[in-house]
Amino acid sequence: MKYRTLGKTGFKISEVSLGTWQLGGKWGDPFSVKDAQDTLAAAYDAGVNFFDTADIYQDGQSEHAIGQFRKTHDDIIISTKIGRKLPEQTAAGYSPDNIRQWIDACLQNQGVDVLDNVLLHSPSFDTYYTPDTFFTLDQLKKEGKIKNYGVSVEKVEQAIKALDYNIGSVEIIFNMFRLRPAKLFFELAKQHNVGILARVPLASGLLSGKYTLTTQFGPNDQRTTNRHGEQFDKGETFSGVDYATGVKAADELKARLHTDNLAATALRWILMFDAVSTVIPGASKASQISRNTTAADLPAPTHEQMGIVEDVYAQYIKNPVDYLW
Repeated sequence: MKYRTLGKTGFKISEVSLGTWQLGGKWGDPFSVKDAQDTLAAAYDAGVNFFDTADIYQDGQSEHAIGQFRKTHDDIIISTKIGRKLPEQTAAGYSPDNIRQWIDACLQNQGVDVLDNVLLHSPSFDTYYTPDTFFTLDQLKKEGKIKNYGVSVEKVEQAIKALDYNIGSVEIIFNMFRLRPAKLFFELAKQHNVGILARVPLASGLLSGKYTLTTQFGPNDQRTTNRHGEQFDKGETFSGVDYATGVKAADELKARLHTDNLAATALRWILMFDAVSTVIPGASKASQISRNTTAADLPAPTHEQMGIVEDVYAQYIKNPVDYLW
């Protein structure tokens, strides 16, 4: 495992980290404490030291599981997101009182006195024009409750606006089906010494290359329930790509890149961008960890292969994805 610096935070974090939305379960399945601890241990043994969670993941159980793991592995770094407990995403919801309540709950869930990294969890656009939200986080740093903070965004323009504040990192959807961040944001992030956390790196599994038009997902799976943004921003599901189009594009990538392991290839492709500090694939059980962590050891894609990704994106994905996010 190789490590990169997460912007101005100074944290040295693994190029491949672990996203814990599915930790101990899978897309809505019941939470398993044993599976959670086994998954965390497998990731740690593979060199992963950065774990991405949120206060709403498994209703706090994800944070609690990582906090328990940290008691015997105190060299890991936990990044947690706050704000999705709101019934509706509004700037007013990110009030100083709410932020403080969320932070205190995270401290309790993780069993710590200070949080390594806190991200606002995809807040509404007007939140970025409410300075008091970010000034509250500055104050919490001064008080020693958080070490660093940043934002998890839906749109490139939100990431750009967030650079006005004292953020250390931005979590943004970036993958072979979402190229716009690299063109508009990455260089700005480097200029501000802000680290980039690449989330949804496999486009909800489309970039595994294993899905077909007949693949079925569970009734509680957001790949079933949120394809049109019924629950939250549709860009979170399949990166906003029409499912049938995504299957076709993934099949073409496999053929033109001559790979039967598109998932690892897709993760390695993200790491070609030096603005990216880490890529955050998820896993619900220990056996899935090596699939992700070994991706960093693959040979770097060639110039021709990078061009193939651009070509497939332009042909299948750019309209409308490039114009929406």
